[in-house]
Amino acid sequence: MRIMGLDYGTKTVGVAVSDPLGITAQAVETIERKAENKLRQTLARIETLAKEYEVEKFVLGLPKHMNNDIGERAEKSMEFGEMLRRRTGIEVIMWDERLTTVSAERTLIEAGVRRENRKQFIDQIAAVFILQSYLDSRS
Repeated sequence: MRIMGLDYGTKTVGVAVSDPLGITAQAVETIERKAENKLRQTLARIETLAKEYEVEKFVLGLPKHMNNDIGERAEKSMEFGEMLRRRTGIEVIMWDERLTTVSAERTLIEAGVRRENRKQFIDQIAAVFILQSYLDSRS
């Protein structure tokens, strides 16, 4: 059973998948779109990847505020999760993603990735952190 982790942003969606045993998360790609509300191609790409990796569950990052409140970004993520569930029929779990992008940035800096190259990887790494956090919580 594979699980797909998603870091949903205003212009990109970072994608990661678990190994077949559900132990580790690996980065897959970053899906880019031209405008925040242009989701048809994004949903289609996620659906294609879900079939390719035989995904049985999505874990979608929920960007809560530090005080645990749900703001506009979190509401948009929940709406996206519902669209994804309706389109694919696959369960979507909303997962607290606070500080995952900060951790992803720090990881890329420590790995020596140049500033201009970080943008193409940061969402994938954040998706890995979201998914790995979920996988670790199950054991």
